[in-house]
Amino acid sequence: MRKTYDLFIANESVRAANQEWFPAIDPFRREPWAEIPQASADQVADAIAAARRTFDTVWSKTSGLARATLLHKLADLLVEQAERMAVMESTDNGKIIRETHGQMHFAARAYRFFAGCADKIFGDTIPLDQRDVFDFTRREPLGVAVLITAWNSPMGLLANKLAPALAAGNCVVIKPSEHASVTTLEFAELVRQAGFPPGVVNVITGDYRTGQALLASGRIDRVSFTGSPNVGRQIAAEAGRLLVPVTLELGGKSPNIIFEDADLDKATVGALAGIFGATGQTCIAGSRLLVQRSVHDQIAARLVERARKIRLGNPLDKATEMGTVANEPQFARILQCIDEAKGEGAVLATGGKSASGEDLGKGLFIEPTIFTGVDNGMAIAQEEVFGPVLSIIPFDTEEEAVAIGNDTRYGLASGVWTTNLSRAMRVSRAIQAGTVWVNTYRASSAMAPFGGFKESGFGKERGVMALDEFLQTKNVMIDFSDEERDPFALKL
Repeated sequence: MRKTYDLFIANESVRAANQEWFPAIDPFRREPWAEIPQASADQVADAIAAARRTFDTVWSKTSGLARATLLHKLADLLVEQAERMAVMESTDNGKIIRETHGQMHFAARAYRFFAGCADKIFGDTIPLDQRDVFDFTRREPLGVAVLITAWNSPMGLLANKLAPALAAGNCVVIKPSEHASVTTLEFAELVRQAGFPPGVVNVITGDYRTGQALLASGRIDRVSFTGSPNVGRQIAAEAGRLLVPVTLELGGKSPNIIFEDADLDKATVGALAGIFGATGQTCIAGSRLLVQRSVHDQIAARLVERARKIRLGNPLDKATEMGTVANEPQFARILQCIDEAKGEGAVLATGGKSASGEDLGKGLFIEPTIFTGVDNGMAIAQEEVFGPVLSIIPFDTEEEAVAIGNDTRYGLASGVWTTNLSRAMRVSRAIQAGTVWVNTYRASSAMAPFGGFKESGFGKERGVMALDEFLQTKNVMIDFSDEERDPFALKL
């Protein structure tokens, strides 16, 4: 029997206005498995009002130690429920259970890390030219933050935003993707169990209408968005009209560069994981594999052989190595990108179509796909596919590798595979990307800042720098001299 969910406003379950729900679709069975509420504009306003009220009366007056205690409790509850939450997330978006289970623990680590920051938000003492004036700064929360997450990693993406927002002392309204809302609504119950005051965390769900209502309210202090560049532009434009600051974590077309002196065994595995992990549905996917010409054919052959052995299947089966595409629109888009790449002259080395079989049921599976003979000017090398599609591009020199790597409007992540330390330092400095991995790929840490350059967005998540996205600086100047500073009294 399908579960019907409610909105979460001020720690209360709130029925969808006008009794409007929409189905959550299991991409493996291609069947509805839950009912998600469609928030009305009035309910969006109620959520923002609840957050504002709690910020003004309670949360802005809550000590860092108290905030930290609640964040630690939330992390404990998430770990306790990790297996159950992982099953729901894999059912909602088709990501394999091994990864979603790990992401629950990674999210818990983020809440613990920022719990440790909550009572360490310091200002500065500033010496001025005026000897008898004491000047200091305070770092204070913004107020109400709107957090909008994508469907590929709901709990992981939410932790990137929610943990620093709460640690900094903000209240929040969360809107998950309409394609994967279940775990966020379930997580709201953990927030209630942890003991957060009503209104600190609110969850509203729905389609584009919900997002529009959030931005149209004019009563928010920060928007943090993860999703497509096109939607990011719309959010930034509307937020700019309202003079509301934004953090944008958008797309990528990340170069993963293998030099001839690399450990080729390690690089092959890194390239494989970089694109086929999470079915390629990650903004940091190493979708452009740049390989030095002397080892190009060898690397391509190895990857084709390994890709053909990747085990597709039920995302809830721990033996499965690659799950489904998350939803029907994305499934169709990936297949369209593959067809267009063939039309441009890219050479299909393996995959290239939907996968079917007795073990795959009716699932939205696409074969691990590799193209060779790719020119960096082709659409397959420039447009984000967000699926299990790898483009292998040859290069001859280090300078050429850097030029090709930077020849994109994106700048989110990158990889460098080399045993030459000097080269690693030179290339990591030259690559225009917010993250550079050397001899690894798709590695994450709650302590390391994450965010893109160029059209991959701006602002940082994770690491202590993420706190700055949810804080504002106030300067305080105190004159402790006995001098009267009457600007109209002339001294003769």
